[in-house]
Amino acid sequence: MNKESHLVEYKRELPEGLERSVIAFLNSGTGGHIYIGIDNDGSVYGIKDADGLQRQIADRILNNIKPNAIGLFEIVVEENESKNVIHVIVSGGTEKPYYLKKFGMTPNGCFVRVGSTVHEMSEKMILESFASRAKLSLAKIPSPRQDLTFSQLKIYYEESKKALNSQFAKTLELLTPDGKYNYNAYLLADENGVSIKVARYRGKDKYDLIESEEFGYCSLIKAVKSVLTRLKVANITQTKITPMERIEKPLVDPVALREAVINAVVHNDYTREVPPLFEIFSDRMEITTYGGLVEGLSKADFFNCCSMPRNRELMRIFHDLDMVEQLGSGMRRILRAYDENSFSFTDHFMRTSFYFDAPQKQDDRINDKLGSRLGSKLGSELGSTRSELTYTRRRILELMEIDSRISIAQISEKLGFSTTAIEKNIDYLKVNGYLQRKGKTSAGYWEILK
Repeated sequence: MNKESHLVEYKRELPEGLERSVIAFLNSGTGGHIYIGIDNDGSVYGIKDADGLQRQIADRILNNIKPNAIGLFEIVVEENESKNVIHVIVSGGTEKPYYLKKFGMTPNGCFVRVGSTVHEMSEKMILESFASRAKLSLAKIPSPRQDLTFSQLKIYYEESKKALNSQFAKTLELLTPDGKYNYNAYLLADENGVSIKVARYRGKDKYDLIESEEFGYCSLIKAVKSVLTRLKVANITQTKITPMERIEKPLVDPVALREAVINAVVHNDYTREVPPLFEIFSDRMEITTYGGLVEGLSKADFFNCCSMPRNRELMRIFHDLDMVEQLGSGMRRILRAYDENSFSFTDHFMRTSFYFDAPQKQDDRINDKLGSRLGSKLGSELGSTRSELTYTRRRILELMEIDSRISIAQISEKLGFSTTAIEKNIDYLKVNGYLQRKGKTSAGYWEILK
């Protein structure tokens, strides 16, 4: 084993001062790792009753540390030299300073790491740390609407065998301190005003837009799953013939793509109501998130896979639903397939660019294949006059051709979008001459014009 450092701490058994070590990592910019069952010199000692110890550690962190550290730590059992070891992964927090509940925000309750040791914070450090909380967290921003429902979120939890009870809003921290639904609740509700766009262009720039689709106005979990499905369809397999073998490879590494999509959604700064953007060009896929690097996280920390969740409540829910694994593991998966040059940063945005492993002369063929694969979902009977419509709008017309009296609610159910999103797409089809409504609302029908 490696020696202890500013990122790693070893404990032979569960210590009385565990909370001090966790707080010190929470108050750092990078977080860190605590291994229980390993001596200070790195020799593996092991632990017994791993399950019981996991529960005990979680209870101590949640009950004895303030602000709430849910979503900022993870406890896993690992095997080392045929012995069980507890690995506590702690992320740097965004609500510093963290402190022992019984001592409050005082030098006796606030700690920071200096090298491989833990020290009390001075009163000056505590005040400066508290003053640096410049941005409101989503947990404290009231939802624009309070008539929220969460049937989609409940279904996803049931599918993960973690059914939600009547107190789920409080348990998942979807309430402001005064008991109103917060912005996290708004993002996860069945209906909201947040739309995530997937755009496709003919060339290598944004000059010629072929297709723009919106996935949203619904639970953020559902929107993410829709985006993942859409990009999976776009991630076609390319075949390369070499003198030695035939190589088949998708345009983008699918594991890296999935992790990048989820990272973009979980770590996006929603305080300015700017959602992440997903774009497909002839030579690359690009993912743009708003907010840049989290305050206190450097580029070096970012590429070292140090975790500092911008939205810890969202991270916790995505983790509950098995959409993310250990803290920081997503970046490790991306960096296995792509180097640091795939990432670019500005003060307010971060962009991830996955370039296709294909010669430039194949760019047009790639886009042709991509468009053909997307279009094949509908069938050739739709006709060329609809070729420039988005997949969703073409599907709406197809459903109306099958049943001219189909309701907006039925279309919403079949396509998996909110009624608000369907209405907006239908309005577009009407304005652009594809569709009109005949007759009264209760007894009317849809007439396809082209």
